[in-house]
Amino acid sequence: MLNSKKSFDILKDYCEVEGFKGWDPYDGLNSWVIQKTPLGNSRLFRLAWIQLFKRNPINLRPLFGIKKEYNPKGLGLFLIGYCNLYKKIPSNNYLEKIEFLAKEILKLRTKDYSNYCWGYNFDWQARAFFQPKYTPTVVATTFIADALIEAYEITKNENYLNVAISASKFVLNDLNRSYDKDGDFTFSYSPLDKTQVYNAGLLGAKLLCLVYKYTSEANLLTTAKSVVNYVCKRQSKNGSWAYGTLPFHQWVDNFHTGYNLECLRIYQNISGDESFNANIEIGMSYYLNTFFTEEGMSKYYNDKTYPIDIHAPAQLIVTLHKCNRLSDNKTVVDRVLNWTIDNMQTKEGYFIYQKRKLISSRIPYIRWAQGWMFYALSFYNLDNE
Repeated sequence: MLNSKKSFDILKDYCEVEGFKGWDPYDGLNSWVIQKTPLGNSRLFRLAWIQLFKRNPINLRPLFGIKKEYNPKGLGLFLIGYCNLYKKIPSNNYLEKIEFLAKEILKLRTKDYSNYCWGYNFDWQARAFFQPKYTPTVVATTFIADALIEAYEITKNENYLNVAISASKFVLNDLNRSYDKDGDFTFSYSPLDKTQVYNAGLLGAKLLCLVYKYTSEANLLTTAKSVVNYVCKRQSKNGSWAYGTLPFHQWVDNFHTGYNLECLRIYQNISGDESFNANIEIGMSYYLNTFFTEEGMSKYYNDKTYPIDIHAPAQLIVTLHKCNRLSDNKTVVDRVLNWTIDNMQTKEGYFIYQKRKLISSRIPYIRWAQGWMFYALSFYNLDNE
């Protein structure tokens, strides 16, 4: 029996007791083994070390000196969640949390850039690139700027809006661009790489659209449309997108598809440009019909059921809320949310990271699991009494 309010309340209690600090699936490089020995100089060792911590169901972090910390993007997710709570029940307690989280987020900006931007609180070795700790990314920066805009709408603190506007300038000026033969382009993941990751480009376009609502600068929408063009031209006929353009980025997954649809709808809503409506419709059909089972499980990939990753059901709620389709798909959402609460929330209140066929990872990651479900449930409860 679905009780989203009870689920949210015990999750909220858990996160507040933890002080919004925690571990992350990708924080393995914060270990003394990497930071204080020559092993950290090896790209292959860094890659293997991250995967060891990410995939291991046993939490090795305390043994290897990895501490619970603030994750800037995680704080952004919590901030939006408390803004949603305040919208429903304006209270001083929620307002205090909004001010606290916004203050901590501003402290964590990456300071080597002229405009506001954010990265993660750990070194990150991916197959395509290496990102030192706090290297700003378009993904983290967009989520945080979105959160600060929400905080501005409640508090009317002009600084929050000005910071978000500054973050849009980071997207415009500091990220690399990859152009196609038509002159359309997408943004890189960070200033240090030139990868073409579709959801990352669209998240940059989303931030430009959100800021356009306040500045009415035409170049923001013009730039956003170029990115939307670039990504939509690379949508498959069945409505899916690969993760990116590189040979090892050709998988199709659940929550990045949800990101893409959310960003396209936000561009459409703010610009009034409905020329990509067919892309949204076929993409939404593919998303809902491919990634969620009759039992309510959220498949990670399009071609297999496991693992069940907590990020996927969270993004379903957010995508449908942002696309104004939550009520139209309430049966699907409730089925998925029921299964997720019953199978992935612990009695302590936190959500586990992944369920696999034989063994699950029950490590309470603060950004990937708690931040995302806090964010998602705040939207679900905002739309439902």
